[in-house]
This record gives sequence, structure tokens and C-alpha cells, in this order.
Amino acid sequence: MRRILALALLSLFVVSPQVVFAQTEFQGLVISTAFPSQVIPPGRPVSLTLEVSSAGLPPQVVELAVLEAPEGWQVNFLGDGRVVRALFLRADDSRSVTLKIEPPADAALGTYTILVGAKGTDAESQLDLSLTLGEVIPPRLSLDVELPTLKGTPTTTFAFRGTVRNDSAQDITINFEAQAPFGFEVVFKRGVGGQELASLPIKAGGSESINIEVRLPETTTAGEYPILVRTASEDISDEIQLMAVVSGKPDLSVTTPDGRLSGRIYSGAETPLKILVVNNGSAAAQNVRLEASTPARWSVVFQPETIADLAPGAEVEVTANIQPADKAIAGDYMLTLSATPENGSRESAEFRITVLTSTLWGVVGLVLIAAALGVVALAVGRFGRR
Repeated sequence: MRRILALALLSLFVVSPQVVFAQTEFQGLVISTAFPSQVIPPGRPVSLTLEVSSAGLPPQVVELAVLEAPEGWQVNFLGDGRVVRALFLRADDSRSVTLKIEPPADAALGTYTILVGAKGTDAESQLDLSLTLGEVIPPRLSLDVELPTLKGTPTTTFAFRGTVRNDSAQDITINFEAQAPFGFEVVFKRGVGGQELASLPIKAGGSESINIEVRLPETTTAGEYPILVRTASEDISDEIQLMAVVSGKPDLSVTTPDGRLSGRIYSGAETPLKILVVNNGSAAAQNVRLEASTPARWSVVFQPETIADLAPGAEVEVTANIQPADKAIAGDYMLTLSATPENGSRESAEFRITVLTSTLWGVVGLVLIAAALGVVALAVGRFGRR
């Protein structure tokens, strides 16, 4: 008997909630908004997001209407940026619509009521909105940058990560401006790796992450360069000063006093070649090491072998003493001369070196030829008379 009673009580606890839920399940049409009572600034339009929902109803067209509004107020339903009078709902569906409210410029401070309604085939719903014209939180726009000072070289892309906040009660669209030194390029992007921006919409009370990229001319000299960045909407703005600290870098070139990358040397002899090492960069080159890449069994000795300091825009003349292989055949050879600073990258130039046979061997050859001709002439003269 006790077991039967316990099972009866258990079935009551399990079944009765289901019965209650089934009896209280809603069916019908609802028009609603998250904040039906608001304080709005006088003389300025506001937009409210309304939600129209159906539950347990077949698909149908739902008509929208402004049932009551203060005199002189303009109240319209907007969908996709256009004025609408109705919307379509599928079974157990919901759809958002914007209610744009424009109070008269001379409307007195106080509380006003607007009544809106949604009516379907066999269901309808109404919503009371209470709007108070009065003082609101003053709109404010803030721009913050995580690291406002960055350091790099002229080839560095300075990427400043920032956040723009809309501390106001209205959605806004902001524009971007920048004041930078001549030749600097300032680009605004949405987040990291996003598309370039000219403007950006921000919801009321919302924020957006932006990336400010600054590119410099390669000829920029070392120093500190301020960049003023400004974000602004119609009535509010904010600005921040960024700093690009350029350390500069050397940019070397290897050439000759007359600009020709060629020379002539004689086989079996050491020949000096004058070259110029020029710093076209924005920082001094430190401890520049001179090297050569040569054909087999050639040697190159530099005077001097290193350049301790080469200022921007300066040049140093270096002598490259070139010694070809002992049995180098006459002809053209390629020789690579390089200059490598300890605080920069290697720069090289290729020289075409023409190897000539020594004139001494030419004179010896002529003498031998002349001697041979003399011997032949003497022999012909002697034996010809016989």
C-alpha cells in the first residue's frame, strides 16, 4: 500500500508541471522593445528598435500603426532604411523594425506617450512608449591608443592599435583625420589586417578597435616625428598625438670615382683599382667590412680593410689591389666587391675586369719573330748562290 501511494505522489510531481506549462504557453502576437521608457534630448530625432513576434500563429502579414502620438511629432516605422506600413511573419517568427521619432524643435520639456500597434489576421498587440524630453548624458567620443610611441627604421610600418568609444545615447558615424610630416602616409583600418577606413559607424555606448598604420619615406632621417590623429562626428570629437621615433639605418653603395664598374689588369701583376663606398642612408654605418668574391686563385687586398664610421651622405675612397691568377688567360672576368656594416645589410657591386697579357712578353715575341726571319733570310742568301 505504501509503495502504491509513493508512486502516486511521484507521478503527481512529474506530470503536474507539464500540465501547468501547457496551460500557460503563450500564443499570439507581441510588439515590444527593450527600453519602453527613455529620456531623450530635446529637439533631436531618436530611433528605437521594436521587435514584432508571433507564437503559435500561421504565416501572415502584420500591419503596423501609430495609434497615438503627441501633436506635431513625426513618428514612422522604418525597415531597411525605408518607411514601412506592414511586415511579414512566418510561423513562430520575429522581425525587427525601427521606430523613428522626431519631436518638434520647440517641444517643451516633459514626458510624452506614444502608442504603437501591430495587427495580424486574428491577433494584435499594442505597446506604450514613455519618452521624456530632458537633460541626457552629454555625448562624448574617446580615442585611446595602446602604445602611442613606437620606434623603428624608415622602412618600418608603424602600427598603432587603438580603440574608439561612443559614450553617448545615439548611434554615430565617425570620420578619421591625420596631420603628419610631409611624405608620411597614415592609413586607418578596422582591427588588425582589416580594410582601409574613411569613416566608421559605432553603436550608442559601443566601441570599435582600429589600427593606425604609418608609413615613412625611405629617405627619412633619424629623429622623433609627431602624428596628430583625430576622430570626429557631427558634434563630438577626440584626438591623440602619436610619436614615430626613427632610428635610421645606413644604405651603402659601391662604385668608382667615374661611375664605371670595369677595369684592366695585367696577367702576373698586381693592379690597384680605386672604388668609392657611399652611405646614402639616414644613419652612420659602423665598422664597414670590405670583401671580394673572385675567380679561382685570384686575390684582392683592400686599403683600408675596414671603415670605422661612415656618416650619412659621406663617401670614402678605397684601393682594391687585384692580383689575378699566375696563368690567367687574357679575357673578361667578373669580380664582386662588397661592403658590410655591422649595423646594416651588405651591399655589393659587380666589376668586369679585363686581363691583358704583359707588353714584355709581346716585345720578346717580336724579337723572336725577327730573329727567325733573319735566320731564314741568311740561309736563303747563302744557299741560294750555290
